[in-house]
Amino acid sequence: MRPPLDRQEAERLVETYADLILRLSYTYLSHTQDAQDICQTVFLKLLEKAPAFASRDHEKAWIIRTTVNTCKDLLKSHWRKTTVAMDAAAHVPAPEPQEGSLLAAVNLLPPKYRAVIYLHYYEGYSAKEIAQLLGRSPAAVNSQLSRGRAQLKTFLESEGYP
Repeated sequence: MRPPLDRQEAERLVETYADLILRLSYTYLSHTQDAQDICQTVFLKLLEKAPAFASRDHEKAWIIRTTVNTCKDLLKSHWRKTTVAMDAAAHVPAPEPQEGSLLAAVNLLPPKYRAVIYLHYYEGYSAKEIAQLLGRSPAAVNSQLSRGRAQLKTFLESEGYP
């Protein structure tokens, strides 16, 4: 391994290979932003490892192989498999709570109680975590949870739930 690349060498590598990396990444990923991320990742790997190349052909082969491997890693990542693009998600409506369901009853609570009840019981956040998320004190969140539960209980009892 050689010493870290100097600025001039790093600029040469970017000028020589940035387009190649972007085009190759785009052919794998079909997404411009992901291809740009791959390009940055490949150059970071190149700067961190600073491998000694026997020739320009060896250098280019390393860039191509690293680009392909990085694209494949992204394609098989858990994050990639469990997310969708924002524009695809915009067309999916939020599920409507069924009439008479507990979630429908929670949605009838005032917003300050509804938010903490939802985050606590449906998303599994602790009172301390909810306080951080909403910018409130843990004591205020605990109080809102208690009051929200009481209002929910009163509402459910008035609707005939045991």
